[in-house]
Amino acid sequence: PPPANAGRAPGPPDGGWGWVVVFGAFISIGFAYAFPKGIAIFFKEIQDFFGTSYSEIAWVSSIMLATTYGAGPISSILVNRYGSRPVVIFGGLLCGIGMVSAAFCTSILQLYICAGFITGFGLALNLQPSVIIIGKYFLKRRPIANGLAMAGSPVMLCTLAPLNQFLFDNFGWRGSFLILGAILLNCCVAGALFRPIGAATASVKTQATVEEKGALKKEVTKDAMEMSSSPMDVPMETKMEEEGGKDCCEKINRYLDFSLFKHRGFLIYLIGNVLMFLGFFAPIVFLAPYAKHIGIDEYSAAFLLSILAIVDMIARPTTGIVANSKWVRPRIQYFFSFSIAFNGACHLLCPLASGYMGLVIYSIFFGLAFGMVCAMLFETLMDLVGAARFTSAVGLVTIAECCTILLGPPIGGTLIDTFGDYKYMFIKCGAVMVLAGTFLFIMNYYNYRVLAKEEKERKAKEEDPKSVRTENEGRNNWNKETVQDEPELEPLREEKEGLQKEANGT
Repeated sequence: PPPANAGRAPGPPDGGWGWVVVFGAFISIGFAYAFPKGIAIFFKEIQDFFGTSYSEIAWVSSIMLATTYGAGPISSILVNRYGSRPVVIFGGLLCGIGMVSAAFCTSILQLYICAGFITGFGLALNLQPSVIIIGKYFLKRRPIANGLAMAGSPVMLCTLAPLNQFLFDNFGWRGSFLILGAILLNCCVAGALFRPIGAATASVKTQATVEEKGALKKEVTKDAMEMSSSPMDVPMETKMEEEGGKDCCEKINRYLDFSLFKHRGFLIYLIGNVLMFLGFFAPIVFLAPYAKHIGIDEYSAAFLLSILAIVDMIARPTTGIVANSKWVRPRIQYFFSFSIAFNGACHLLCPLASGYMGLVIYSIFFGLAFGMVCAMLFETLMDLVGAARFTSAVGLVTIAECCTILLGPPIGGTLIDTFGDYKYMFIKCGAVMVLAGTFLFIMNYYNYRVLAKEEKERKAKEEDPKSVRTENEGRNNWNKETVQDEPELEPLREEKEGLQKEANGT
């Protein structure tokens, strides 16, 4: 006979090849988050070449970022169907094709399609599988692994900024796009490192196939019995349509678990994150223009982003180590709520920074808070829904966040245009993030209380002898009633004995 765990998938190894997977995720996540911000250095020359306004050319990054988040459900479906490795490799090919095609564009609309939609969709196919595969390789050390993988974003941002400037000075924007398309093909190499985990996958699939065949036979037999016993005037077309609708819903729900919208913790996380992203990216976009607005030179203003990225680079893995400690891990949702509120507090204090040293201090604290939030963004979601439903949860969350990501910077720009001052934009972003952090803290406290109460009630039911006594008393009462009703049940008892004799004879 086969061993007891023959069809059971092995647990996460928490190391070994998992660290190679973290390195691959470091590359793919870094490109997914940093590339839409890094190509902004080419916008001035592209704007002059096509004769467009800055707002029109800025839509390239916005479309790319929104597509990266908006295509989350499609990426999750593909991961559930084919696995992380082929999806990331295909996404790397799309990124390369999109940027190479963008080098030959002759209109801004073509640039939207090639650099915005195609490259953005390729980055989406890099982001989701990289986050998902880490959850399959790590359990105890998962916060550390997520923190190291998410550190790819600031590292890539620090690398792409001087690299893009070098390429721009030597090859122009068209030649730079060709070279960047070739560089993005490294995502295919990162995807090749995502080795599927578990040698028992085939046996699990075989066992599932056998079970499905057995269930199918039972359903066919049951349907045949119901058809023989049911009246013939029932229309068969109606039954077929209902069964077809059920099959379609089951197929969709297998790839995207919409029952998560009944999950209390998931809904709390979703509402808090959608609110948070209204003020999450706008301060990064407007930090350098704000520095120039108060009279700081261009190179010093650009250096503020480098300071932010360097601190962010250190903060992400450090946050992962802290979140993995025995004091923080059981209540990681509180730590995540504090990080969001801390981020908002930094933005609220930013208008007080009147000189360059004040902005440097703001950049340091902003980088620390930004890294803390990003390091726990997906870890807290997996903590709520579990690894089995995480793939669907990521897809549903990113499609909801896509709208606020797209609206956040334009709302901030509208405030700047209306009041002629950047401080109202920072105040708006800070207030929104403090509100989001407070909401998550209060609702997670409520969620923890309800979960503890439900667990206590469940244990009380299992251990309470009164419930067992009540069941025994009910069974005894039923036996007494049966004895009292014995004369009335005599014909049924005789019929039952006759059926037993026939069965024994058979």
